[in-house]
Amino acid sequence: MTDAAANTPRKKSSIYATDANTKKRNAREARFRAFGLTAIGIGIAALVFLVVSIVGNGYNAFRQTYITIPVELAEQRLDPAGNRDPAEMARVTTFGYAPLLAQALQQHLQAEGIPMDGVNPRDLMAMISQEAPAQVRAMVLANPEIVGQTITLEMLAGGRIDGYFKNRVTLESAERDSNVSPAQLMLAEAMAAAGIIDTRFNWRFITGPDASGQRPEAAGLGVAILGSLYMMLVVLVLALPIGVAASIYLEEFAPQNRFTDIIEVNISNLAAVPSIVFGILGLAIFINFAGLPQSAPIVGGLVLTLMTLPTIIIATRAALRAVPPSIRDAALGLGASKMQAVFHHVLPLAMPGILTGTIIGLAQALGETAPLLLIGMVAFVREFPDAPPEGLFDPTSALPVQVFNWTQRSDPAFVERASGATIVLLVFLVCMNLLAVMLRRRFERRW
Repeated sequence: MTDAAANTPRKKSSIYATDANTKKRNAREARFRAFGLTAIGIGIAALVFLVVSIVGNGYNAFRQTYITIPVELAEQRLDPAGNRDPAEMARVTTFGYAPLLAQALQQHLQAEGIPMDGVNPRDLMAMISQEAPAQVRAMVLANPEIVGQTITLEMLAGGRIDGYFKNRVTLESAERDSNVSPAQLMLAEAMAAAGIIDTRFNWRFITGPDASGQRPEAAGLGVAILGSLYMMLVVLVLALPIGVAASIYLEEFAPQNRFTDIIEVNISNLAAVPSIVFGILGLAIFINFAGLPQSAPIVGGLVLTLMTLPTIIIATRAALRAVPPSIRDAALGLGASKMQAVFHHVLPLAMPGILTGTIIGLAQALGETAPLLLIGMVAFVREFPDAPPEGLFDPTSALPVQVFNWTQRSDPAFVERASGATIVLLVFLVCMNLLAVMLRRRFERRW
């Protein structure tokens, strides 16, 4: 048999010729590349669809419709006694200012020669936001000397009028809407042609407080942005030193035994725990047991600190582990102590990874909603918190919670507001991730 096998002619092969096995391998590689490109394309398409949907629904939240008219602040209505005493003038409520604005608008339309066909004084007042009387009242109480003068005021238009100029409300939908009529929309068009109504960028959406469900045009993100900022400040002050200190001890100083193995396993498990569990923990410990106030940034910051610590610890340990052992050996060989080797050599080299992990952890905490709902940050808050540290105990909201609140309200204008708030939140998240990338590239060293 050996002689027969030896006499069997061998098939000639060449490195320039592709055999069957090579063809199969190349085909598998081509299919894998095609699958990979398809997956990337699907991911990019989903991301583009998400961004286009959010921006398309939310960009109008950064634009607002205003009515500009001269208003006579009649003394007999606002300050009958003529004392200019803010305490006495405060007795005139917003219900006393509303007819004043409606009368001023009616007189201005008549002066401009704009007909008000089918629009009575009550409908005319409905075209002005319910926020406008409160704003004029606050301005008068702050400057009593303007009473008796005629001043030009910029007032928010009502939500339906604003929606008409943003193509959210149409003449057809107005026929079925009890809050607006086609006659009001036609009058709004005439006022826009005369320059009384215009739509422009809305800074109030970013700086103003929230508004009630009847005034979507006045709702803003100011309180929510401050609340998120205060919570991130608490998380940064607590999570960064605690997380880095724990990581340094576990990675550089702790003995390798069963106890440290249990700690490492639990840290990894905590990183995978649903965020709502941390909300339940914060409700039980910080509110029910410690007695801290609900809807306060200090409570939200403490809850988010517990949630962010595992992420920071894992990222910091990975950064410390990435430093070559030769750095430690060289420092110890030159007479440095263990602590000097870690803090003078290892830690500075690991700092880019530590900062990156910290920023990513903060970005994750910024977008959390479930734990904040459980500690009461879903409350309606209009007052801005004080500066820290007192402001950390004042009631506030947060950006993701504000988005949740607006999606639960019945007026369709709040859907636009919620999409606009999502854009602001995404901008913050993108900026934080870009900062993480920049820090890594700026301080990263290669060995």
